[in-house]
Amino acid sequence: MRRVLKQRVGRRQLIALETELLAELRAVKQRVPHLAGGLVASVDGLLVAHDTHGAEPSGLAAMTAASLSLAQRLADTTGQGEFRESLVRGEHGYVATYAAGGSCVLALLAHPDVNVGRLHLEARRSAQRIAGLLSDSLLPKDPRDPT
Repeated sequence: MRRVLKQRVGRRQLIALETELLAELRAVKQRVPHLAGGLVASVDGLLVAHDTHGAEPSGLAAMTAASLSLAQRLADTTGQGEFRESLVRGEHGYVATYAAGGSCVLALLAHPDVNVGRLHLEARRSAQRIAGLLSDSLLPKDPRDPT
């Protein structure tokens, strides 16, 4: 994903995109109490941006992509349509994944006392904003633009 972005956008645009993605990850973290962190990964498992502490982000991005692939197949096989989100509940908290356009996924890590309804509400909005940021960055560049 990063390579595709580098090919389609300039270095300055890539830095600006990463800054905006980080800002969105931090904003959702502020809006959802008990959210531990999050990341944006490409569907092929490459880390795009992260705000995680205590979790190895590259490995988490790869596992998120694998989980996404399985969830997509499960939704398709059972006739549920296109993948939107999944939630894994563990003894010590949650891992929630949300489709962020066709090329990326948003993964959020939450403590066990998170309000899951609030998590879904804010994360869905955040995933839409992230999809918009990514689609804007992949638009063909104006040849007259010097950046």
